[in-house]
Amino acid sequence: MVVVTEEHAGPELAPTSAVPAEPSPAGPSPAEPSPAGPSSAEPSAGRRLSADERRRQLFDVALCLFAERGFESTTMEEIAEAAGVTKPLVYQHFASKRALYLELVDSVAEDLLSSIGAATAAAPSPRAQVEDGFAAYFAMVVAHETAFRLLYARSSPADVEASNALRRVEDAIAEAIEPLIAAGLAPEHRRFLAYAVVGMAEGACRHWIETRPTRPRDPGGRDGGSDGGRDDGRDGERGRQEAQRLARRLADLAWAGLRAVHAD
Repeated sequence: MVVVTEEHAGPELAPTSAVPAEPSPAGPSPAEPSPAGPSSAEPSAGRRLSADERRRQLFDVALCLFAERGFESTTMEEIAEAAGVTKPLVYQHFASKRALYLELVDSVAEDLLSSIGAATAAAPSPRAQVEDGFAAYFAMVVAHETAFRLLYARSSPADVEASNALRRVEDAIAEAIEPLIAAGLAPEHRRFLAYAVVGMAEGACRHWIETRPTRPRDPGGRDGGSDGGRDDGRDGERGRQEAQRLARRLADLAWAGLRAVHAD
């Protein structure tokens, strides 16, 4: 009978060499307009955003648009318009649409891998590793739904680099899961099962996202206050409970299956 090991060491995503170094403006551009639209999400009325604040705002706006429309259907003009700035200002922070998209994918993946790795490392038993790993996964799904829509869109980008970035996320999660599967199996067998677990979690995630009631968007374009890591009292608690419920369901299935696996 195959069980799950106690040790875990999550891999790091390979750096995306295609992404050029991002410019680091010392301050807001003197030509930058003062956005007046409701989607600009300025921290306070009448104050210009700092360079770091502007970059973070553009990052968030682009995440929402890419998740909703996909890579091909989103333009830098639309990102600029949604942020209430000019297109040249967007290019001050991100060299291209592809560079912005790749940075978003890597950022989401790194957060996910870090969360799963921390949860499984702290688990007191193999069974707890399985459930805690799924709990960390679904906690991010519930709290950052827009980010998961970016990763798990039904259609992959036609752009080769963008599509490869999404595949690297799948590879990295499988590499993080593989060490949790007992060492009594051949390496290829362990890797096969790791990808099976990834597919199971991805499918369940897509189903949950596509069938849950649609939540209203805030003026900044985020989903119902759950995205961006905000924790809104009762909504935050309900989200944690939902993540635990989903994790238990999938962990029961995965644990029963892993315990029944034998070497070829």
